[in-house]
Amino acid sequence: MLLALTFSCSSGPSPQSSAPPPAPEQGLSRVVSGAEDSTAAIPGAPDALYRFRFRQVDPASDRFTFQDRELSFYFRPAPDALHFQIENRQDRPVYIQWDRSTFTDADGNTGKLAHSTTTWDDRFRAQADTQIPGLQRYSDYALPLEYLLDPAGGAAQIHRPLFPEDHNAPTYTDRTFGVELAFLVNGRPASYTFHFRVASVIPR
Repeated sequence: MLLALTFSCSSGPSPQSSAPPPAPEQGLSRVVSGAEDSTAAIPGAPDALYRFRFRQVDPASDRFTFQDRELSFYFRPAPDALHFQIENRQDRPVYIQWDRSTFTDADGNTGKLAHSTTTWDDRFRAQADTQIPGLQRYSDYALPLEYLLDPAGGAAQIHRPLFPEDHNAPTYTDRTFGVELAFLVNGRPASYTFHFRVASVIPR
């Protein structure tokens, strides 16, 4: 699951090397390629100085789950992205409408959402809906669209992580973040909002 960078060339006589991506905020200098889910009890990079523990606060769930008649959700927050699985509980397809979905980051900024197949070039164009067939499951991850970085002509999905795992990590304790996932269910628009909190940041 991956994303993108652009070359900035001078029109002057001597060519210039590509400009580096904008400097991320402090503590977020680590760059991530895609977002591989993990089965570890506490997700994060192997060399992380700190480990994050998350809690689902809205709708509240100790198991990071929610379901209604139409859909069942399971979430796995991680420092790199918000991983999730959705099950279509009905025998007819539903559609995730990425262009109507939003992500609110730990700084309170709400904007468009990127997922596993979103590329750097998708920042300014519509993202196709994803169909979940009847009685099937779909797994993916989400992050703010603005976190994508230019891959300098590469095919990888390069992006900033949701949270730093260095000495800046403790400053994110108690911060909240979340998503509003938009769907087309039985031909009607529907949205599901989920919020998560950084319950603790633990030295490794």
